[in-house]
Amino acid sequence: MNIQEKYIKRCIELAKNGLGNTYPNPLVGSVIVYKDRIISEGWHQKAGEPHAEVNAINSVKDASILKKATIYVSLEPCSHFGKTPPCSDLIIAKGIKKVVIGCVDPFAEVAGRGIKKLLEAGCKVQVGILEKECQELNKRFFTFHQKKRPYIILKWAQTSDGFIAPEIQEKREPVWITNQYSKKLVHKWRSEEQAILVGTNTAIADNPKLNTRLWEGANPVRVVIDKDLKIPQESALFDGLIKTIVLTKKQPENAIKNENLVFEKLDLHQNLPEQICDVLYKHNLQSVIIEGGAKTLQTFINNNFWDEARIFTGTSEFHKGLKAPEFSGKILSETALERDNLKIYKND
Repeated sequence: MNIQEKYIKRCIELAKNGLGNTYPNPLVGSVIVYKDRIISEGWHQKAGEPHAEVNAINSVKDASILKKATIYVSLEPCSHFGKTPPCSDLIIAKGIKKVVIGCVDPFAEVAGRGIKKLLEAGCKVQVGILEKECQELNKRFFTFHQKKRPYIILKWAQTSDGFIAPEIQEKREPVWITNQYSKKLVHKWRSEEQAILVGTNTAIADNPKLNTRLWEGANPVRVVIDKDLKIPQESALFDGLIKTIVLTKKQPENAIKNENLVFEKLDLHQNLPEQICDVLYKHNLQSVIIEGGAKTLQTFINNNFWDEARIFTGTSEFHKGLKAPEFSGKILSETALERDNLKIYKND
């Protein structure tokens, strides 16, 4: 790893601090280097607040040094006015002449314009340092803008003998297969993504809340497939506390009146995952965790609409019941959470 890669790697590490808080903006980290030493760091902490470059620049005590320094940033500096002014303009105004960038921003309002503005101002710009790693950092942002759909994460827990639910479920509540550590990790994941989706059977059988009660962070938008509006209105999903999108084939006649409850119509004769992705894209949701059930998960797998799968395997056995989905993918990691096993796969 050369020195430039070392600094961009630090930018990536910083950027990850903003996961779950920057939507709809990307994750970005920045460092400023003077005489082979990092003199300032910054990352984009929250949507609407200063970007990574601004935080890094503002942390430099002696602004005169900036003209002799190099700024490193994991993603191309923005060139447009949003909730904050363009970062490329600030870099130019501060007289920073050397700019090293991890990757180009795919967002149409930027997409090379920031780099062009810097070059026209006489800056020396280098692009493509740890490019794949920087793109992976913003896999949600890139998928949303390039594929016009959210980044899709499949998640389920299965018994050691391959079942995700028992044959008979006596109570209308989740049947936990994994331990408390796995459960808390799932709630952390929820705080990092923008939406969470379940099917009709899961909503009826488990009566899930789909919130982040075990982790501090924002609740994802809840999405539920309910083609025939069979889910009881007293269900936790309809408590009105969190924005909830109901995907249905017919508009309700006596729906619960709540501004957090939205109904979106589906055409059952068309590709279901594709339609769901179109709805989520319309609602500006860059990522979604699909938590079940087996039929919903398998539908996305069969239509090849998924990017990542996170699968827990517990130690218990059901012997019979609802089988776990079938799929194939490239394994990225394997982790032990006490006696639970977690494997994360990528759709290859």
